Amino acid sequence: MTYRNTATLAGHEIPRLGMGTMALAIEGRPGNRDEAIATIHRALDLGVRYLDTAWSYYLPSKPGTGEPEDMGYGEYLVRDALASWHGPQDEVLVATKTGWLRTLDEQGHYGWQADARPETMLANAKESARRLGVDTLDLLYSHCNDPQVPYEEQMEALKQLVDEGVAKAVGISRIDSKDIETAHKILGSRLVAVQNQFSPVHRDPEHTMETCEKLGLAFVCWSPLGGFLDPFNEHVFDRFKEVAKAHDCSYQRVTLAWELAQYPHLFTIPSARNPHEIEDSFQAVALHLSQDELEYLS
Repeated sequence: MTYRNTATLAGHEIPRLGMGTMALAIEGRPGNRDEAIATIHRALDLGVRYLDTAWSYYLPSKPGTGEPEDMGYGEYLVRDALASWHGPQDEVLVATKTGWLRTLDEQGHYGWQADARPETMLANAKESARRLGVDTLDLLYSHCNDPQVPYEEQMEALKQLVDEGVAKAVGISRIDSKDIETAHKILGSRLVAVQNQFSPVHRDPEHTMETCEKLGLAFVCWSPLGGFLDPFNEHVFDRFKEVAKAHDCSYQRVTLAWELAQYPHLFTIPSARNPHEIEDSFQAVALHLSQDELEYLS
């Protein structure tokens, strides 16, 4: 089985394995901020050219959605990592997301809250550009379909953000095929990507990857290794561990290589909390699985 290791996303020809930064910015993140920046630097040095963050990657310090000083941790982290990296910054695609907030309840439990009102999306996207230190965002995702707001209104807000020059291109996330069709009708060529959950744990039951292929959109996997916030059945990785033994590598690397083989315009963005994790993950771009192995894992 052969496939290209790179593809075009939002005008950037980049490796199809990027890096998610949620694990560096929310609960369980490295206590030392310098370690988080070193992890991003290592990813960039290896060849990662897609960094994925979000407005909502922060930890509220008090019940509710937090105070202004709490917010923006993930975006500031990406900004500072790029500013202190000595490589070709213009090659790096930075994506962020709008329409979701973090929450903290009275018992100390973290959660998420949708807020994709057009006025909120417009204001937060402009705030994201300021935090990232750019005039125009490379790629801006709608983080979810807020059930309190008609999806058409959410997409019109994204359209306005591109038309105003706040974002060069937009994507959508946590949606079904009907939502993709709606977004494509409103956004047209402004829409370049769908970011949905995909892994051996969650194999795209809505067939949104097929919809992306039909419309010529990139499919970006979130939680490509199963996720670290929600429990899942570890046995779903048993076959991946068997194949990993044959290749003398981690099952995580096999998992990412299997994902890359699903669709030529698929990007996978594993998170990493330290340089070792991203070193292992990025090697998946060079791991080509045989057709028999792919069928066995499917």
